[in-house]
Amino acid sequence: MAFSARHLLGIEQLSVPDIQSILDLADQYVDFNRKSHKHSDALAGLTQINMFFENSTRTQASFEIAGKRLGADVMNMAMAASSLSKGETLIDTALTLNAMNPDLLVVRHPHSGAVDLLAQKVKCAVLNAGDGRHEHPTQALLDALTIRRAKGRLHRLNVAICGDIAHSRVARSNIFLLGKMESRIRLVGPKTLMPSGIDQFGVEVYDDMAKGLKDVDVVMMLRLQKERMDGAFIPSEREYYHRWGLNAEKLALAKEDAIVMHPGPMNRGVEIDGEIADDIRRSVIQEQVEMGVAVRMAAMDLLMRNREVPSGRGVMV
Repeated sequence: MAFSARHLLGIEQLSVPDIQSILDLADQYVDFNRKSHKHSDALAGLTQINMFFENSTRTQASFEIAGKRLGADVMNMAMAASSLSKGETLIDTALTLNAMNPDLLVVRHPHSGAVDLLAQKVKCAVLNAGDGRHEHPTQALLDALTIRRAKGRLHRLNVAICGDIAHSRVARSNIFLLGKMESRIRLVGPKTLMPSGIDQFGVEVYDDMAKGLKDVDVVMMLRLQKERMDGAFIPSEREYYHRWGLNAEKLALAKEDAIVMHPGPMNRGVEIDGEIADDIRRSVIQEQVEMGVAVRMAAMDLLMRNREVPSGRGVMV
């Protein structure tokens, strides 16, 4: 498969063949994960360390399950209780980790660029599980796999990404990935939640849901990132839902077979109506969770294939 990257730090650096390689292998892992026996030796004998400097449930659990199904020795570091909380710098932490000789670091960090800095200082592969407002590459990849399986393609779709664009690394990674696939991207939400310089991203911008959702193939809702907000970006949650929350009336403006997505966790009644989120005819939110494990398995497998490892180690699918 065409994939030569040493690290997976963002979508922006990946080529279209790189993306396709991850998605194609992930497709195989979807089938693998649906079997009663879910164990591979692809990462047997290798050590995976998960370092989450921000709280996470879905992403951390997904990476842990992915590593264990690939046969890796998985360690979750309690970063809140680590030496970093005692004043140790990120570079000192990297030097300490180097001495432990891990094979793969999975890192989530609240500051944009921190994961890239770690990657420059360690000898092993680094996978970005989300850094600040920068990127969340595996989320965009799992979203892409979900779309491709639901729509049969990724190229030249009409995709509306709605909500808190300014604070969303998920939105940024999806813009990069869908742009590479020549899809038409619409960003929909209040002007206060649009990042500066958005006109340079090659997207269409709407502050009206009716116009933004007209005839789209995919409706991707985003969580309000209230923990990253330092001011009054929205009038109230009730007003936000009235104008930019997804309900049946607004969804009716999209194509009849449009799918609904959300990276989670959802604020029901704020970003999305609960009935829409649970509608198995339109919502692929649970499929996104399933695709997340497969994509992360594929990404880690491909990163480790670029190492010099004993012959015979590989994916068992």
